[in-house]
Amino acid sequence: MAEDKEAAPRTEKVLRIQRVFINLLDTYSSGNIGKFLASSVVGASLEEVAEEEEDEDENKPPAPEATLARQKEGTFQIVGTLSKPENIQLDFATETYKNISRGDLLMRLLECDTIIYNITESPQQVEEAIWAVTALNEEISRFGKRKVFILLSTVMTWARSKPLDPEDSEIPFTEEDYRRRKNHPNFLDHINAEKTVLKFGKNTKMFATYVVAAGLQYGMEGGILHTFFKLAWLGEVPALPVFGDGTNVIPTIHVLDLAGVMQNIIDHVPKHHYLVAVDESAHTLEDLVKFISRSTGPGKIQKVPKENAFLIKELTQDSIDHLLVNLRMEALFVKENFNIRWVAQTGFVENINNILKEYKQSRGLLPIKICILGPPAVGKSSIAEELSKHYRLHHIKMKDMIAEAITKLEAIVALKERSEEEEDEEEEEEENVEDAQELLDAIKDSMEQNAEFVCGLDASDEFLKDRVINLPESIVAGTHYTQDRFLRALSNYRGINTEDETVYNYFDEIEIHPIYIDVGKFEDAQNRLAIKQLIREIGEPRNYGLTDEEKAELQQKAAEVRLAKEAAEEAEREQKEAAETAERMACWEEWNKQLEEVKREERELLEARSTPLRNYLITHVMPTLVQGLNECCKVRPDDPVDFLAEYLFKNNPETQ
Repeated sequence: MAEDKEAAPRTEKVLRIQRVFINLLDTYSSGNIGKFLASSVVGASLEEVAEEEEDEDENKPPAPEATLARQKEGTFQIVGTLSKPENIQLDFATETYKNISRGDLLMRLLECDTIIYNITESPQQVEEAIWAVTALNEEISRFGKRKVFILLSTVMTWARSKPLDPEDSEIPFTEEDYRRRKNHPNFLDHINAEKTVLKFGKNTKMFATYVVAAGLQYGMEGGILHTFFKLAWLGEVPALPVFGDGTNVIPTIHVLDLAGVMQNIIDHVPKHHYLVAVDESAHTLEDLVKFISRSTGPGKIQKVPKENAFLIKELTQDSIDHLLVNLRMEALFVKENFNIRWVAQTGFVENINNILKEYKQSRGLLPIKICILGPPAVGKSSIAEELSKHYRLHHIKMKDMIAEAITKLEAIVALKERSEEEEDEEEEEEENVEDAQELLDAIKDSMEQNAEFVCGLDASDEFLKDRVINLPESIVAGTHYTQDRFLRALSNYRGINTEDETVYNYFDEIEIHPIYIDVGKFEDAQNRLAIKQLIREIGEPRNYGLTDEEKAELQQKAAEVRLAKEAAEEAEREQKEAAETAERMACWEEWNKQLEEVKREERELLEARSTPLRNYLITHVMPTLVQGLNECCKVRPDDPVDFLAEYLFKNNPETQ
């Protein structure tokens, strides 16, 4: 009874809005956990979910609209930091913090009921997590209510653990064995952080701390396996790589199931402080890559040396360590004590279809199916190849598909006819039969799915004949473009596709109206104009964006174009300024010449006009004036002007 009395108030406490801090909300793992909690009601995991699990929709991950909608009453309030300051506000988060100091961050942590530090994606966050739990432990006296600190770590802190039974390596580790764990050398900081967090969790009434060792996370839009999904989707490699022999067992968990574990820890506040979060699978690296290849890509895998993993730029050292770990783990406590609406409890392989579906939806990878029809030599193959490059689509050639299917079926028949005594051959036969069944299912699905865009290329017979005649001999050799075969193929096409009976009518009936292009009107041997018209009609690609290398290359090209344009503009401006300067100098020189000419003419005119006056003064004035000046200098009178005036008056030649 006493236990029931203690449990009741705890349930009442959690049934309220709780503020949860999560670091790096704009990363894959933290972001999906934040979205999940933002749409989850506080205390919901305390209720029984057996009846709800009968509904199929309950097992599906939350719809994007639900996670991005306004928070419902009673859900967790999510706050947290961002890995990139330039990132915008997240819809599911109440607050996000950018470039915040440690002092301000501590104040934000003290405002929260639960603090989740995720160190699975960014090793640099280990030091901050240790600081956070230490700083919070020092502030326990200021806590108004109990706070929960959860360190989301990784099973790599168990990577070098010795088997529980040396004679049976398949016995999995559980939470009870956490004191025996031995870390991978590259995850020493992680295990030190785990020990620090567990050390501060002794005062559970005010500060409860937990460590969650999560398996390799998958699901939604990212995770380490995203690299293999992308390779498969783009179809740029004939087979997906498996590093090493691929027999290593990798503990895994769907990121939304991991979020469910977090929700249960917050709601239940369990007595066990070290938890393992993995699904029930024991899949090897080969299993994971094989099913990604079958469901998304070429359907083939290739075992390569482990060192080849470093050649894939998207795989970090941390990712490679996760892919090469060999570890069996079982989340016994989580399975027995938590109420989780599992998305992929049985593991990655069993739920590959749902995982692929949510992956494509999260990434916006919507397929574009283009069917190109037309007579021989109209340019179907070349246009299809260019569209495949532009939209990053698989270029499916009917002959190749038929040849591959025949080869596989022949191999199966050959295996059946062989001796069935050896077990290895029987297993191989069963696997090939499964492959054949998958091939037939895929063909059936493809037949049931219609193309989204149908392009009808056409041209006059004369145009097509001229095009074939002008083809180089190296291209024509060994093809149906020889004169007899081409004319026969063209005649057959025209005979089958009449105005009343044509495959285009089928597409019109199912509301897929073909795009008709008369290639002969463009007079373009490379079909560039036809390709541009089709791209305008089809629209933008619905595929992966550019890689970092492609972005860098485009940026470099754009920078080069910009610099060349600026250099050309600068050269043009300098040339224009030089021309204007030369013109100004020429005008200045011309003006100076004209000015000198004007001055010369003025001088000449002045001299011509001043000669009579000068002669008059020299003849009648200067003789008497000079004498008067000389006399004035000799006498030096007190008033020289009056003296000179009187002298000129007395000695005026006319009066004498």
